[in-house]
Amino acid sequence: MAETVSFPDPTGEGPTIELDAFDLPTDLPDFESRAAKIPEPDPWYVDIGMLYRFAALEKVRRDGGSGLAPQHIAVRGHMGTGKDHDIEQFAALLHLPYFRIPLTGEVRDITLIGSTKLHGDGKGGTESRWEDGDITRALRGPAILNLSELNAAGAETLFALHGLLDRHHALDLPNGETVRLRDDVRVFGTMNPTDLRDYAGTQTLNKAFADRWVIWEKDFPSEDELSSMLQRRYVDLAEPYIEAIVRLATEVNESFGSTDSGTSVETPMSLRATLDRLPVGLRLHETADDPLRRAWESMVLPHVDAYDRDHYETVWNAVVRKGPDSAPWG
Repeated sequence: MAETVSFPDPTGEGPTIELDAFDLPTDLPDFESRAAKIPEPDPWYVDIGMLYRFAALEKVRRDGGSGLAPQHIAVRGHMGTGKDHDIEQFAALLHLPYFRIPLTGEVRDITLIGSTKLHGDGKGGTESRWEDGDITRALRGPAILNLSELNAAGAETLFALHGLLDRHHALDLPNGETVRLRDDVRVFGTMNPTDLRDYAGTQTLNKAFADRWVIWEKDFPSEDELSSMLQRRYVDLAEPYIEAIVRLATEVNESFGSTDSGTSVETPMSLRATLDRLPVGLRLHETADDPLRRAWESMVLPHVDAYDRDHYETVWNAVVRKGPDSAPWG
């Protein structure tokens, strides 16, 4: 019997959504490799709303209705906001194999879709065989397919995916086979905003391709949300350090979003910096006179362009100036 998964609304406004998880059929030809791609739930993950939105759309799809077509979700947000992590955790909760496929400009459509290759026949000759590409392999299902960095893909890749994402709901392979979108396959995507930020290789999505997605924005977490993430993950991290880290991250990211070029920073504080690197820095420098300052210098500033460090230091002096006097751990 399928496990039931609950998705509460983090805002407390909407009802809790309950969905049955998928059961991976054991008779699949690639059962073992596909089962190995089911992610483990992250015990420190905090849903700040995106997972609940995924679940709401999933419920609409399952409940059905006359003429309703499957919708494909693209999450757009700046680096380090946790876009791919949201999709991975949705796969973990629904017990679906997770295929994350980066679409860089260097990746050709034959790598993603597949191609015919020559193989030895064991008799001194060769024979041609079709080999699935990464996307086709995922579409054999069950799966959650995450097409990461959508707006870095080349034109040939995008056009190859048009049929999969429109009312045709199928991928036509060069060998004549048609792979249809299964009921147990979900297609997601992620992308960075196409503004003046330094996201090398990105471009504005072709309008015909963009129209095939439901595009949802992912913002940086708020102070309360960041506090929840740090408290859940680091139960022995002293509260003054949590408060200082949260204030630094939110102030930097508010400055990152500012339209005033004189005061804005060009590099945000990602969740990787806030939740991963800074706590490691506090362990590394926990016996220093000012552990937070030393962690800031060794784990945050090296990721900031030289011309941007003055802005970061302005935020430091305005928010912290000097780290907490107490020990960071224990």
